[in-house]
This record gives sequence, C-alpha cells and structure tokens, in this order.
Amino acid sequence: MIAFVRTIMCGIRRPASAVWRWLVPIDDVAPALTDAIRSRRHLLVENAVLRHQIVVLRRRSPRPNLTTLDRFRILLGASLLPGWQRAVAIVRPDTVLRWHRLGFRLFWRHKSEPRGRAQVADSTVGLIRDMAAKNRLWGAERIRGELLKIGVRASKRTIQRYMRSSRRTPRGQTWSAFVKNHATDIWSCDFVQTYDLLFRPVFLFFIVHLASRRVVHMATTRTPSQDWTAQQLRNATMDGIAPRFLIRDRDHKFGQAFDRAANGAGIRVIKTAVGAPDMNAFAERFAGSLRRELLDHVLVLKPRSSDPTRPRIHRLLQRGAAAPGNRAAHPGWVRVGGFPRGDHRAPSARRPSPRLPEGRLTKHR
Repeated sequence: MIAFVRTIMCGIRRPASAVWRWLVPIDDVAPALTDAIRSRRHLLVENAVLRHQIVVLRRRSPRPNLTTLDRFRILLGASLLPGWQRAVAIVRPDTVLRWHRLGFRLFWRHKSEPRGRAQVADSTVGLIRDMAAKNRLWGAERIRGELLKIGVRASKRTIQRYMRSSRRTPRGQTWSAFVKNHATDIWSCDFVQTYDLLFRPVFLFFIVHLASRRVVHMATTRTPSQDWTAQQLRNATMDGIAPRFLIRDRDHKFGQAFDRAANGAGIRVIKTAVGAPDMNAFAERFAGSLRRELLDHVLVLKPRSSDPTRPRIHRLLQRGAAAPGNRAAHPGWVRVGGFPRGDHRAPSARRPSPRLPEGRLTKHR
C-alpha cells in the first residue's frame, strides 16, 4: 500500500515541477513568494522605481545620464522601500549611498548659511555706545551682562562693533612719545623681591632716572609699608632735586602716603594701567638686570647686627648706585636700559669680576 502511494506521488510531482519551471523561472521563485505577502504600498513604490529606470534606459544616448531629478526620485524610492537594493538596477547601491551623503552635506550647508543680520534697535545701539563711553574699563562681555539685566539681548560681536565707534583713540601724543619728550623730567620706581639664606623675603626699592638711566636711590627692607616707601622718596629728594613726573605701578606698598610725599615735593605721580607693565619698561628692565647680574650670584647670609631690618646686600647695592661715575664697581647696572653694555665702557677695558662680600655662587659673567 505504501509503495503504491509513493508511486502515485512521484508521478504527480514530476509533471507539476515541469509546469512550474515553465511558468516561473527558478531565479524568481523567492521574489515571487515575497511579493505575495508584501503590502500594496511597497509594490507600487517598487513599480514606480523600476518604471523610472526603464524610462532612463530608453533615452537616446550611448550612456544614459542621470539628472538631479532622476537621482532624487531613486533616492526617494530607496527611502520608502525596505529592500531597495533589489529594486535599483542601473546603479550600484554604493552610488545611491554616496548621493544620500552628498545631499545631507548640501542640506546642512544651506541651513548653516547666514540669513542676514538682524536689525538692532537704535535705542539699543545708543545704550551700548553710552555704556562704552562712560565705562572705559568695561569690555564687551561686561556690557552684554548689563544689557541682559534689563532684558536686552545682543551678541558679543554686535557690541564690539558699536564699541569701536564710541572708543576712538583721543588725538594727542602716545605714551612712547610722552616718555621720549619728557625723559629728562621723569623718574621711575619699583620693587624687586628676593630671599636670604633662610628663605625670608627681602624687598629692594629703587628709583631710576629715565634720560640717563642712572639709579637715583635704592633701599632694602624686610617689611615694606606705605610710610617706609614715602620716606624713601623723601630721602631721594632731600637735596632739592626732584622730577616733574614719577611713574609707579599700582602696588599697595605705595598707596596714598607715597602720593602725598610726591605732591609735597612737587612731583606728579603717574600710575601705570592695569596689566600694562610696558608703561614702566625702564624699571622692569632694571629689575631684570639686577636679578641677572647681581641677585643670581650672591646669597644673603645674615642681616647686619646694627640694623636687623637691612640685610648686608644693601651695602653691595649702594656700591654701584651711590656713585654712578664709578662704573668699575658694577658696570652692568649703573646705567640700564636703552644702551648696549659696550656704549658706557671703553672697548679695550676688560670687565673685572667683582669680589662679593656675601659669598659667590658662580663667577660673575
């Protein structure tokens, strides 16, 4: 019985297989079964993509060229079809992906293009210019913060654009021109901090004449105060010789006491701007020369027994500063700034190595 049924099934299977192979090619069996369960929407989209590719291939040209509209239609169909690789036949899938990336870049490039500057209200412009003119130390960020407090929004770039017109440089001589024109009547002062052998701070106060680059006065202390600094200015002008201008920084060691002493001697004090050390360039250069040519080569062992507040290094400083004509004492910093060392020394003279009483770390170079 079983053999009879098997014989009948084999007889039916062979004709059915022949008929199926004649009706449906073997390569299209899987797609045909897939299309049977696909939605009508996907089938319509796929047919539209295939139909458009046929239209492209029918164009009268050896190699059909795809226009921007053709690429857009293929990309649109690929975005709507789950298996779009099977529906696109005239180009490779990598080409479709490259078109998509290019379109993505072009889209965001278009979105990133400036749409034109928004018009700033005249009242806001006037407010920005008024703040910039009345508050010279305010920057764009500070003005922007003040505007936000009253509900006005403006970018930093916009504020900077309107600040330039309200903060024009006043006509007159520049700082360098002022220093050059009045160098004979200007003194410059500053502090230099160093340490002794026990790492206790020592402060060196000096005054330099700008025209001659000479050290007018020099003093040392461990505890500088406003009264002490004012007294040093009095000591420097006790002979009745005083300049018209005195340049100093905004260190708290000067203060009002120093300014009162300067006004009493008929000196006009000029304070340097905040964060502008170049305004006191002569003093800064002398401080650098003092460190390189003296303080880097000596150690302060102990203070004087007669005056514990004045270390022995004060004697070495006064050696070169008290007598500016004695250039052999310390020719490196009796005259500082603006002139090479060879200008104030004979060409044939050899520079002696000074014998430092406080001990020497390395040979003076």
